[in-house]
Amino acid sequence: MEAGALATVTKPVGVAHPDYKDQAKELIQMVKLMSEVKVIRRQSRIKHGKDIPAGLAVNDLIPSTTDVKAVVIGASTGGPQVLGTILSGLPKDFSAPLLIVQHIAPGFIHGFTDWLANSCRFPVKIASQGEFPLPGHAYIAPDDVHMGMDTSGRIVFEGSSPENGLRPAVSYLFRSVAKVYGKNIVGVLLTGMGKDGAKELKMMKEKGAITIAQDEESCVVYGMPGEAVNLNAATYVLSPPKIAEFLGGLIKAKWSGTGKI
Repeated sequence: MEAGALATVTKPVGVAHPDYKDQAKELIQMVKLMSEVKVIRRQSRIKHGKDIPAGLAVNDLIPSTTDVKAVVIGASTGGPQVLGTILSGLPKDFSAPLLIVQHIAPGFIHGFTDWLANSCRFPVKIASQGEFPLPGHAYIAPDDVHMGMDTSGRIVFEGSSPENGLRPAVSYLFRSVAKVYGKNIVGVLLTGMGKDGAKELKMMKEKGAITIAQDEESCVVYGMPGEAVNLNAATYVLSPPKIAEFLGGLIKAKWSGTGKI
């Protein structure tokens, strides 16, 4: 990923295996989709959408009063590098928990989490069923389960059907946390194919939450954040470094969630 890989996929089983045809079909579909990705190096900058008047600095965007219980982030193709940029740009005393769904091939989540933890100044771990998310900690959804939150503020897993063809799904995380915390969350939708999480980001915005979509110039694939922008689901449209700067400036007050330090 650090060298520039866009995604990881599992090698299909042998031709005699009963799952071979399905896995081979998925691999071929992935290769076709990835062949359409325009891979170019871009200079990250603020995307001046209709919610961001040109000329404003990131500090000018930050609301004067906030009570953020959690930051929820969804990412797919190209997401690992972007998450590395955002999390490494946050201060070590960042005072809110981060819950993250990254679409990645089964079996890679542990290595991805370890790599991400090495680039950050605060703990990054794979989430566990029933734990309270703590301030200044990042929690990655494990393989093949939806990650959400119950009314007590604990992390919960659900093995229900995939959403948007995915499990874990960004849509499930965003919808679950929005039901618990309403306007007191920040939702961030990053680069990726498809539209997972876009409608749920709009739901957050309608509840009064702060919502952010990654800008087109810095995306490997502008599918998910692009869909969010088209739905008017994003309060702000920012590049990864600006997302880190915005979150770091936004969450300065003492965290007021249910977890115990």
